[in-house]
Amino acid sequence: MRRAIDRLDRGRDLSLEDIAAEMGLSPAHFQRLFSRWAGVSPKRFQQYLTLGHAKALLESRHTTLATADAVGLSGSGRLHDLFLRWEAMSPGDYARRGAGLALTWDEVPGPFGPMILMASPRGIAGLAFSESVGTEAALTDLTARWPRARYTRDPAAIAPHAAALARGGAARLHLMGGPFQIKVWEALLRIPDGHVTTYSDIARAIGHPRAHRAVGTAVGRNPVSWLVPCHRALRASGGLGGYHWGLPVKRALLADEAARTGF
Repeated sequence: MRRAIDRLDRGRDLSLEDIAAEMGLSPAHFQRLFSRWAGVSPKRFQQYLTLGHAKALLESRHTTLATADAVGLSGSGRLHDLFLRWEAMSPGDYARRGAGLALTWDEVPGPFGPMILMASPRGIAGLAFSESVGTEAALTDLTARWPRARYTRDPAAIAPHAAALARGGAARLHLMGGPFQIKVWEALLRIPDGHVTTYSDIARAIGHPRAHRAVGTAVGRNPVSWLVPCHRALRASGGLGGYHWGLPVKRALLADEAARTGF
C-alpha cells in the first residue's frame, strides 16, 4: 500500500488499470485491497493527496487548540485510541543527553512502510519512517538525539510495542525533549483526528504567540512521528509546510485520516 500511495502521489491522473498493473495486480483485486486498507477507492484517495485538499482541510476542518480544549477534544483516531499515556524526561535527564539510558530498537512493518521503533523501559521513545529515508539514516537521526544513550537492537523487546500499535491497544510514550518542545508536543496531542492546525495557533495555545518559528522547529524535532501528530500542523496559508520524513509521507498521513473520518 505504501508503494501504491507513493505512485499515486507522483502521478495524480493514473487510471485504475495503470496503477494496478504497476503493482502487479488485476484492477479488481487492487481496488478491493486498497479500498479495504484505506476505506475509500484509489481514485478518491488520490484526490486526498493534493495540496488543494490540505488547503480545504485548513479552511473547513481547521481547529484552534483553544476550541479543542474547551470541548474536551483530543486525538481520537484509529491510532490515537491507544489512550497514549506518556511522561516526559526531566530537564536534568534531558541535559545529560541520554547518559545512563538503555534504549532498544527494531525495524518493524507499518501501514506506510517500514518504521524504526525505539523504546526505553518507560515506553516508546522514538518512531521514524525508515521507508522514506532508509534504515541507516533513520536510525542515525534517532540516535543523534540522545548521543550518550546505549542502543541495542532487540526485536523481542520491541515486539510488544509494535503489537500494541497494530491492534490499537494501550501504549506508553517516553518523550525526551526540552520544556518548550514538550509543550508543543502536548498541544499536538490535542488536535483531533482528521483536523489540522497552524504553527501560529500552537504558539498561541502554549502561551508564546510570537514563537511560531520556534514551534515549527519543535514540531520537526518530535521523536515519535505519527503517535504525536506533527503532520497535522500546516502553514497559515494552507501549504503543507515541512515534514521531517518528507512531504509525501505527510500527504499520505493526512489523506489517510481524511479518508477514515469521511471528509
